[in-house]
Amino acid sequence: MKRFFVTAMLALMLFATAALAADTIKIGEIATVTGDFAAYGVAEVESVKMAVSEINRSGGILGKQIELVMYDCRTRNEDMVNAARRLVQQDKVVAVIGPSGSGLCIAASPVFNQGGVPHIGTLPTNPLVTVDDDGKVKPYNFRICFLDPYQGRMLAIFAKDDLKAKRAAVLYDIGSDYSQGLREFFVNDFVAGGGEVVADEGHRGEDVDFRAQLTKIKEANPDVIVLPTMGRVLPLAVKQARELGLTQPIIGGDGYGDFMWEITGESAMANTFWVSHVDKADPALADFFRKYKEQTGTECQEFMNAVMAYDSVYWLKDAIERAGSADPSKIRDALESTSGLKLMHATLTMDELHNPKDKDGIILEAKDGRAVFFKRIRPN
Repeated sequence: MKRFFVTAMLALMLFATAALAADTIKIGEIATVTGDFAAYGVAEVESVKMAVSEINRSGGILGKQIELVMYDCRTRNEDMVNAARRLVQQDKVVAVIGPSGSGLCIAASPVFNQGGVPHIGTLPTNPLVTVDDDGKVKPYNFRICFLDPYQGRMLAIFAKDDLKAKRAAVLYDIGSDYSQGLREFFVNDFVAGGGEVVADEGHRGEDVDFRAQLTKIKEANPDVIVLPTMGRVLPLAVKQARELGLTQPIIGGDGYGDFMWEITGESAMANTFWVSHVDKADPALADFFRKYKEQTGTECQEFMNAVMAYDSVYWLKDAIERAGSADPSKIRDALESTSGLKLMHATLTMDELHNPKDKDGIILEAKDGRAVFFKRIRPN
């Protein structure tokens, strides 16, 4: 009798657990909370938590609460793949958001496609995030940001038209898919527009001293210095360039974060310009930044990551509601058919390669201790 009672209780507990799971929609998040991209990852985690909390307070999705499952990939491909496997195979999430690194997202894409679980990258701009080497779309991979060819063209146009640069020098990370891609697209467009690349120097992501490369760049006497990279490399390279007497304009992609000022100081950041997906001063974002400060007690420094992660949650919410189901394959179809969706930072329409169509790029200027709007660019 006792054995029967214990068995019955266990069965009841399992039933209750299953019933509880059925009353929630499990969504995964992978972020770079530690490692070289930690600053970006922390901002994404806080923003995803904020969006999920808002949605749950408003009744959830399809009458169910969101259950958020998060993992830190530590800015390492192997940890990214392991986190993706755990979310897909063990946690049984219906979709995954993040992180921002292109190489991380590319490494884990087979897991999402084999498991049939849609993945939304927050800021992975390399084309191979959503297509394979032959240009064929990866069915379950999506992104909310524009691509490296797009921002590489922005940098080339800005260097040529606004800075009147004819000679460019590049310092890039040879081990980063993001950095290599952005470098390639900038160089191609800059040269096609009549410019010359007079120095093309590489480093590895773990490097912290770039003086040897920067000395060669100084000797080449460029009109502009291009840093197509992200993470701690950016402020260190800017600081060391200025210490070596390189006063030329420095431009870079969407790796900019307010954290850079703490390392470089205000004088070193002067005359630097950065591609951005959003304008932090946009009135449409003011309420978001207010809520972020209330939640975390700090200003939102890595604002691009924060905004894109937050809007990714609402994009996923919209897709699940249009699908009328939490079935991953139906969510995938809804993500793919997204058209004219008004999010906080932009209106989102997907193209045939799972990329946003016709998004404006922003050029930010580092000025007076912060990044300020300089101009909008939408390359042809």
